[in-house]
Amino acid sequence: MIASIHQPGYLPWHGYFHRLAISDVHIFLDNVQYEKNGFNNRVKVRRGTEDQWLSVPVKTKGRFGANLLCETEIDDTQRWAAKHWSTLQQSYARAPHFGSHASFFDQMYRHRWSSLLELNLRGIGYLIEQLGIGCRLVKASSLGAAGQEADLVLNLCRAVGATTYVSGINGRSYLDKTSFDEAGIELRFQAYHEPQYVQCHGGFRPFMSVVDLLFNHGSDARSILLRDQDTLLTGSSY
Repeated sequence: MIASIHQPGYLPWHGYFHRLAISDVHIFLDNVQYEKNGFNNRVKVRRGTEDQWLSVPVKTKGRFGANLLCETEIDDTQRWAAKHWSTLQQSYARAPHFGSHASFFDQMYRHRWSSLLELNLRGIGYLIEQLGIGCRLVKASSLGAAGQEADLVLNLCRAVGATTYVSGINGRSYLDKTSFDEAGIELRFQAYHEPQYVQCHGGFRPFMSVVDLLFNHGSDARSILLRDQDTLLTGSSY
């Protein structure tokens, strides 16, 4: 059984969904500290010839150090949802498949969200459905696994019965292959090469939210996402 683990972000980029697509089970790392200036609450989309960040405002004053992702609240005093939806409409109105998904996003942005985690899971849930990804989804907070960083990752893998763990490439800096070997779990690292594809504004700008791919290519998005992605680095290639 192939497992992957990651903090659920806001409308994440392509590489995140590639890792889900090659997994049998994916664990949402929801019970770790919220990452300030990370991707828990922000992502890039294409606005004409430029990139634009979409950032969800969160309540952080006096909360860092104890602000878990699963406890992070959205700052609803700001009109972020209307601005994000307006940006997506203006940016992708000419994209061939934007209209097919407009109803979902319209409803998502009309909903009054208080939890960043729940917002992120709602967006991810829709996107994996549209991309035809069928892995089992589990919250880390439901598994009762203890430990920090490398120990937590290993214990989460044990909790779901993983035989292979696919880590992001940054895991090479802290994961211990010997510990995984002793647990009978093969350690591998995702080496994702973002495929280029036609974008509605011409040319290609990388590292966008996966909605950019979906709005531009619809049902072909999955095959593009997986195109030429046959490389996983083994744990022995540190």
